[in-house]
Amino acid sequence: MNNPDLPKGYSPRLYNEDLGPVAQKWNWYNIFAFWMSDVHSVGGYVFAASLFALGLASWQVLIALLVGIGIIQVIANLVAKPSQQAAVPYPVICRLAFGVFGANIPAVIRGLIAVAWYGVQTYLASSALIIVVLRFFPGMESYAQVQFAGLSYLGWMGFLFLWAVQAAVFWTGMDSIRRFIDWAGPVVYAAMFILAGWIVWKAGWSNISFTLAEKSLSGWEAFGQVVMATALVVSYFSGPTLNFGDFSRYCRTMADVRRGNFWGLPVNFLAFSLVTVVIVSGTLPVFGEMLHDPIATVARIDNDVAVLLGAFAFVTATIGINIVANFVSPAFDFANCAPSKISWRAGGMIAAVASIFITPWNLFNNPEVIHYTLDVLATFIGPLFGILLVDYYCIKQQRIDVAALFDDSPSGRYWYSNGFNPVAIKALLAATLIGVVVTFVPWFKPIANFAWFTGCFLGGGFYWLLARRDVRSLSLAGV
Repeated sequence: MNNPDLPKGYSPRLYNEDLGPVAQKWNWYNIFAFWMSDVHSVGGYVFAASLFALGLASWQVLIALLVGIGIIQVIANLVAKPSQQAAVPYPVICRLAFGVFGANIPAVIRGLIAVAWYGVQTYLASSALIIVVLRFFPGMESYAQVQFAGLSYLGWMGFLFLWAVQAAVFWTGMDSIRRFIDWAGPVVYAAMFILAGWIVWKAGWSNISFTLAEKSLSGWEAFGQVVMATALVVSYFSGPTLNFGDFSRYCRTMADVRRGNFWGLPVNFLAFSLVTVVIVSGTLPVFGEMLHDPIATVARIDNDVAVLLGAFAFVTATIGINIVANFVSPAFDFANCAPSKISWRAGGMIAAVASIFITPWNLFNNPEVIHYTLDVLATFIGPLFGILLVDYYCIKQQRIDVAALFDDSPSGRYWYSNGFNPVAIKALLAATLIGVVVTFVPWFKPIANFAWFTGCFLGGGFYWLLARRDVRSLSLAGV
């Protein structure tokens, strides 16, 4: 029996209202605010500060951050176009290359990675929040001494509290999320500028050092570390960039997307990076030690109101990035696996619950682990970029049959073989396997930080070679 709510020709195995084309009303500021929420977080701040562990001076870290974010801007513009063109999210666009059912493979990969990041960001924000709680309620210190599953009782309280707050914001829907991120980014900007001003006032501008590294590097060694740091920046932002189509689908035009990306990435990131460097460098003369956590810095201020406002701003910012990058993505990804059974909200809650069981505090607890975590995630994400971009721009020639994205009949353009495109799957497996070897085999350690780049080029290269030889893929693509 036909479902009267389904558009003509759309299959219930592929379509629900969350996955189908939507009205496009967002402007450039909404994209700008998305990137502000993505950049301005405790995780982003800690990540930027962790680059100093590579032995880089502040100006070298700034170069790495800006070059890396410039690469992300180019990629974000490329990723955004197919979703903006068809007004559908990332997992539906994956049907172009992987087939209408094969798209579940890249969707689940991205969804699981989002689960990991959702847990990490929630943990970082909760850890920072606990610092403030202990300042006002020192009697709770006893709860911080007893652990369960690697986290203190107080840590569990903070983690679950923020977990619930984020779930509540997500549950209100996409329009509410858009309104939330529109003001969350500017709020943390205000807090960071005020904090930077206070640090400079306390330390004196002459005591703000732009050489924070514990060791001094020069020549080719310094150049190599800058290149490595740049690769880590790309890896850090590769997750939200991969599913950027989940947001660009709502934009009126690609011009809005490109304008929002320009202001939200290089311009916004430059300002954020400069303020981060000033604050981190100023903590040494002010507090006698270098603090890489912004809320730990805020907690040292001798004004209770300032501590509360600062903590609120940074926690709000982290909630913002968690929702836009790590809640929205798996919501669409998991819904794509069974559209008639899993709604967008249900998909997001699956991710939220799963994030508790991965014990994220073990994935992001020191600079070395941070970089290793990024390498592993990039191993799986990189090939997807290469395959999707080569398919859309080179094989499909930027043509999309929107109705065929929801057609599960054997005659459908994106049906391929039983709903799976073996060419894309082979390319993904080959590129990912090589990436895993590079990441885990000690002999390849010098290039392990470039997992995203090697995966992207290998995935795209393998797909190009295989697809050009596959007559079925080319005929269905309309080439």
